Amino acid sequence: MNPHAAPRSPADLFWSCSWIALQGFGGVLAVVQRELVDKRGWLTREQFVEDWAVAQVLPGPNVVNLSLMLGDRYFGLRGALAAMAGMLLLPLCVLIVLVLGFATVADQPMAQGALRGMGAVAAGLVAGTALKLAAALGSNVLGRVGCALAVGGIFAAVALWRLPLATALLLIGGPATLFAWWRLGKAP
Repeated sequence: MNPHAAPRSPADLFWSCSWIALQGFGGVLAVVQRELVDKRGWLTREQFVEDWAVAQVLPGPNVVNLSLMLGDRYFGLRGALAAMAGMLLLPLCVLIVLVLGFATVADQPMAQGALRGMGAVAAGLVAGTALKLAAALGSNVLGRVGCALAVGGIFAAVALWRLPLATALLLIGGPATLFAWWRLGKAP
């Protein structure tokens, strides 16, 4: 990352967030990571992983939370509002047009197949991005093994044992968080 890379203005932030949001149908994580880390260099991979983690625990859509944090970091309240407007305004207009158009073909087998195909692509993008960002976990306080155990535990709890996500996060994420807090307290 270029240490001096930053959005030039709130307008730049607005248009960048609009571009991200317009690309993010079905799985925005891969798009956000590519745009903010790889292309623009506004965040390092480590910063992205940390900020994305915070965005996930806040109420609301993760990408909107991340855009609010990014906008605030660079331009304060003006930046946060510009980033949020970028994430919501143009995609809302596109969504309204798509909903009106899809309503006429929703029962067609071709439309249903297209939706299933888009779901598979989105899952692949998320999995690919997760593998790409795994390298950033080396500097995590839990370490790669601890992170892998937490992810594996959450996956097993939700996918295999059919626990609600909130319960799995409390049972596995809670102790992992306490362990990380303990490790941070012991750090020099």
